[in-house]
Amino acid sequence: MFYNLPPVTRALIAANVALFFADSLLGGALTYYLALWPPGSASPVGGHLGFSPWQLVTYSFLHAGVWHLFFNMFALFMFGGELERLWGPSRFFNLYFASVITAAVTQLVFSNLSGAVPYPTVGASGGIFGLLLGYARYFPHRTIVLLIPPIPMPAWLFVTLFGLLELYMGVSGTQAGVAHFAHLGGMLGSWILIQYWRGRPPFRRH
Repeated sequence: MFYNLPPVTRALIAANVALFFADSLLGGALTYYLALWPPGSASPVGGHLGFSPWQLVTYSFLHAGVWHLFFNMFALFMFGGELERLWGPSRFFNLYFASVITAAVTQLVFSNLSGAVPYPTVGASGGIFGLLLGYARYFPHRTIVLLIPPIPMPAWLFVTLFGLLELYMGVSGTQAGVAHFAHLGGMLGSWILIQYWRGRPPFRRH
């Protein structure tokens, strides 16, 4: 089943799994350098590691635990393959990493504005939320079934409710330690790129 996935989706899953186990074997050393650190934040190994440009992408290949990895890769498996077949590898790659980068920028902005204790951000969730929004835009009436609880609903409603829930939890500070605004940033990056592809505001038709 894994080998039937299109190439970019398959490569992303393989890279995420490989780096998770590599980071575990190295005692979290990769997180020190590849996670998304707010500027000037203190490193667990001492000193100030701070922000580096590559972290806008590399953070998305690291995960905080097995379940964090599992749910992100399960979503990538469920939605990534179909979207890559629809858009082709190049567009799929561009949308995924546009979502990853806008998620990172959004997280940095809101973590700075909130004045919270700086902490590193990891996970592919920004890219996943971008794919979810893309799925809802192109397959709005496809049925998605929640894992817990198993409630079926159309894709457009699922993504709308998920986005509103993330906004509420981000504003209220519910479920601390989860980068809710990064998830919303991933959706924003996906929306902007799809609007560009379709020649819709704020872009001209091409």
